[in-house]
Parts: sequence; structure tokens; C-alpha cells
Amino acid sequence: MLEKELIPNLFRTEYQKIVSVLCSLFGIHHIEIAEDIVSDTFLAASETWAIKGIPENPTAWLYTVAKNKTKNHFKRNDIFEKKIVSEIKHNSPLNGEDIEIDLSEQNIVDSQLAMIFTVCNPCNSDEAQIALALNLLCGFGISEISDAFLSNKEVIYKRINRAKEKLKEENIKIQSPNPTEISDRIDTVLKTIYLLFSEGYYSTSQNTTLRKDLCAEAMRLNYLLIQNQATNLPATNALMALMCFHSSRFEARTSESGEIILYQDQDEKLWNQELIDRGTYFLGKSSIGDTLSKYHLEAGIAYWHTLKSDTSEKWKHILELYNHLIILEYSPIVALNRTFALSKVMGKQEAIIEAEKLNLTDNHFYYSLLGNLYIDIDNQKAKNHFETALKLAKTVSDKNIISKNILELSSKTKK
Repeated sequence: MLEKELIPNLFRTEYQKIVSVLCSLFGIHHIEIAEDIVSDTFLAASETWAIKGIPENPTAWLYTVAKNKTKNHFKRNDIFEKKIVSEIKHNSPLNGEDIEIDLSEQNIVDSQLAMIFTVCNPCNSDEAQIALALNLLCGFGISEISDAFLSNKEVIYKRINRAKEKLKEENIKIQSPNPTEISDRIDTVLKTIYLLFSEGYYSTSQNTTLRKDLCAEAMRLNYLLIQNQATNLPATNALMALMCFHSSRFEARTSESGEIILYQDQDEKLWNQELIDRGTYFLGKSSIGDTLSKYHLEAGIAYWHTLKSDTSEKWKHILELYNHLIILEYSPIVALNRTFALSKVMGKQEAIIEAEKLNLTDNHFYYSLLGNLYIDIDNQKAKNHFETALKLAKTVSDKNIISKNILELSSKTKK
């Protein structure tokens, strides 16, 4: 692999590992120092490798340089040494040379787990947690995060800094969570990973590579939880199953020009059977015990969508799962999606009655659904709903799909 390709790839895979270890070492109040050391390490790699060539083991080179830079920082900064080294070594009179920077595989995993529970802290908003997770846990830069959120760099920069400051104000400890902390906070952690995946799966960004990266990072973080016995819980496996099922259709969801392809129009030969099989495996693992989370139900719905056949049995299963999901955790979007399943089981007229009760007048999906339900029942009404949806839609892909429906209805009306 060429240096210009290798360094970005290593940055994506190794940055968050080294940052997690150094953050755990320094503590939440000195998180920026950890980030600076790792950034300097990659800068050194870029400069040195361009002159001397790529080392035999690039990852080991990065780890060695990061360790040396950390020790040099301790030696250079007497104040830092007095305040931090004593804390790390329980007030022992040590210098920077004595500090152990453990970049073993096990400590990296433990440190990343500790960082997940630190970043996914309810003291910050969902939006802030996701931005901080992308930055600290996934190694995404400000530009990439601003692209993902269709926001400017200044807004994202401030959001991440405020989130860090909030963690410092609350004096959040970066440490492996104990059983009580896991029980209390696993829901917040899973929610953040779920939202991170959702941002990638239905992203407002037109950057398809970025969208896939967001989903891959969410799955990587979730897998870290599965690898740890204390966090390998039914809900954790259910979320992994859900993400596997959704990711299996990633290649079929967009055309070569980047436009969204609706489920019924997707080429199932492009579906990734290996991911479907992995999803089925994790769904089976999630059934241990008597826990039922929203991830179990959503994973079940996603499983049935991996079967392309449009049978009444399939849609009855999906509708039943939506019924349970609405009782367990109601949301307008879940109710909206349930209405589509209802149309497949009970017919369009019944679904229209249920859909109009929702009255989601600020949501383009609501009007798009009504537009589809009214097709061949009242085409003019269907067209009106699509036109309202077009005004509310934000992404180019959504607008293109809606415009296509309007054109098809217009040609029907002329006939």
C-alpha cells in the first residue's frame, strides 16, 4: 500500500486506539494533550516515511513513537508531571520514564470500552455524544463530521469542545465500568451507537463513502461491547443484528449516480448474504434470557426485510413486530412505518385512516406515504400529497424520488 493511502487508513484504524489509551492514562481533564500527542505521531509518520520509506511494521512504529512522545511530554512538563504522574501512580515519586504506556491489545480494548462509556454520558445531548463519539472514538476530523451533519466546521468544533468541557465539569472518570455502571448506562451507550449508525444509514450527506464509514464505525464500537463479557448483553447482540441486516442492503440502496433506490426496486442479488447470516447469528444470541428491547423488535423487522418475497405472511410478522414496538417505545416514525405494513396486510383504505390520525404535517415521509397510499384511489389527492412532501424534503435523493412519483401521476391523470 502506498504511503498516501496507508497513513489515512492507519489513522482511521489506530488513532482512536492510541487516543483511548492515553486518555485513560491522563484523565478527562487532559484529553486534548492525548489528542495532540497522537496527532503529532501521525504527522511524524507522514514526514519520516516520505523520506525514509514505510517501516516494516507501520503500526508498531506508530505505537513506539506515541510512547516516546508521551514520555518526552512528561519530562518536558514539570507541572504536568507533578500533577498527573502522582495521580497515575498513586502519589508515588516517579518521573516520566517510569510511566507505563501499555499499548497491548488487551489494554487497547479495555481503554476503548472505558472511552465508550465516558463519551456516551447523558450529561451531554444526543447530538453532542454522536459528534464526540465520531471525533474521539472513531477518529473523524471536524470537516468529516460537519459534512455528516450538513453543518459548518465552526458549529461542530464548538459542539465537540462544549461536550468535552461538560465531561470535565462533571468530573467523569475514564475507567472500565463496573457492573452497576454498565447496568445504569448501557442504554445510553447503545442509543448513541444506534444514532451513529442511523446517521450513516440515512444520512443527509451525499458522501456515500462517509455514510458507509459511519455505519462501519457504529458496528465496530458495538462489537467491542460484544467482545466484553460484562457488556455482551441480549440488547447489544440485538443491535448488532439490526445493523448487520440493514448494512446487508447498502450496495443495493443507491444507484451509480447516488440516488436512493426504494426497497421494492432493489436488486436482491446485490444484498450481502454474509451480513444477513451474521445478523441472523446475532439475533439468535440476543434471544438468551427474557430481555426484550426495541433493538430486538427492530432487528426482527429488518430480518423480514431480508426476504424479498412480498407475501402476506411476511407483512403480518412485520406488522405484529411494529405493534409490539409501538407499545414498548412509541415514536411518530415507528407509527408511520407501521402504517405501511398495515396497508400490506389490511389494505390501503384502512392504512389511510390510521395514517391521517398521525397528522405529521412537518414530515415529508408522512406526505410521501399518504401519496403512495392514495395512488389509484384518488390520484389527484396522491399528487397533492407528493407536492407537499417535495416542499418539505431536504435531500436531493428524496426530492428526486418524490418528483418521479409526481411525474408518473401526472402521466396517469392525462390518460
